[in-house]
Amino acid sequence: MSTAVEDRNSRRLAWCVAHVLRHAPDHVAAELLDRLAGHDPAARKYLCRDEWLPASAVTLLLRRGSAQDRHFIARNPRVVGRPLPGLPGPARYAARPGPSPELLAQVGPGPFGQDELVALLRRHGRRPRVPLTLLRMPHDPLDPEALLREHARDPLPPSAVEALLLVGGLPREACRALLDAGTQDANGYRWYRPAVRAVRMGLLTCDELVAHVAPAHRTLLLADLPATRGLRWSLPERTGMRTAVARALRPLRDDPRLWAELLRHAPAFRGTLPVLVARIVRGTLPEPADGPVVPWLAEAVRSLAPKAAPPVGGVDRELALASLAVPMQSVQEDIRWVRDCLARGLLTGQDVIRHKAPACWALDEDHWLGDVNHPDRHDWIAPVLAARAEADRLFALALGADPDAWWRVAVTLPDFAGTLPHLLLRVTEGGSVSGRS
Repeated sequence: MSTAVEDRNSRRLAWCVAHVLRHAPDHVAAELLDRLAGHDPAARKYLCRDEWLPASAVTLLLRRGSAQDRHFIARNPRVVGRPLPGLPGPARYAARPGPSPELLAQVGPGPFGQDELVALLRRHGRRPRVPLTLLRMPHDPLDPEALLREHARDPLPPSAVEALLLVGGLPREACRALLDAGTQDANGYRWYRPAVRAVRMGLLTCDELVAHVAPAHRTLLLADLPATRGLRWSLPERTGMRTAVARALRPLRDDPRLWAELLRHAPAFRGTLPVLVARIVRGTLPEPADGPVVPWLAEAVRSLAPKAAPPVGGVDRELALASLAVPMQSVQEDIRWVRDCLARGLLTGQDVIRHKAPACWALDEDHWLGDVNHPDRHDWIAPVLAARAEADRLFALALGADPDAWWRVAVTLPDFAGTLPHLLLRVTEGGSVSGRS
């Protein structure tokens, strides 16, 4: 039986690993989860049961974890919107009433052959409700290969793709292929819903979404979707998607010429974003053809491009930066002070990541903004996005894709008293990582 100290250490390690998973690529995240199971099984249990997990980590645990992992994730009140035992999923749609008399009069009672079903999905595909009803009516079993050939010839509307992801029972490879929209209208109705649904259902991780969504401009827009009603990214999902897109854009570095080429070629390029970036870096792209104007694309690229550091100046700003290294008497007092500095423009999210100590508090917005992780209610979006982007940059610069280095950071983070750059420097230099005097 574990002692109280061991239990507390396991909980703290789980909390810190959850922070690190937000910034790790998929293969590193999978390695960290495997090592945690061997290093401290109790910490893995607390991670699955109690922590704010990024959507990609939930997907990896569902895909690779044990039945016990899935059981604990299903009990986690912070895992929202995933089709797990006891949580809403496709069964909610199956409980809806059957087809309306109007729909039966138009399409008949069935059963439908696959070609007939695909034609009906195209005809009634503006909103997902009718496609979901059609897929519940009698029809021949879906042949994924034939379905994908039909989709490649003439892409299905987004609502039909969303319905197929929800209740089609397709293999993961087919789900990835359905996210290629081909030459579909760039301004189509709610085109982003299948991508959001694929992440929220646990079908795909954000990295897999970036690797398979086409055309490339849609991937860029997914990182900066405008606020709308209905299905959309929650704030944690949005930060995870921005992290994955920024990872794909990293070969562009901070070269303004390459970023200008990205904005020039993205509207007409029909492949995925990683392919576009690789060809921009190699300089093998032909002159772009005239294509439709893509709304919000320029804003999305600007939001992802590297930004110059804010000018340093003023005694108040220097005092605010110094105060980040000195925790106050209570967490509530610390939160009030940081929020006031953010509101007055003395600090940014990047400043908090670079200067706040200890590093585990800097990575957890709850320790400097308050309770911010509710999926749809948050009034400090800009500092959170800026802080996550700066943490992504520091982790990538210091650790790259080395799972050993990421693991050393994860197990050192709970007891480290210094800042995040200090921790990363100590780990990569290979010396002592103790932050205490």
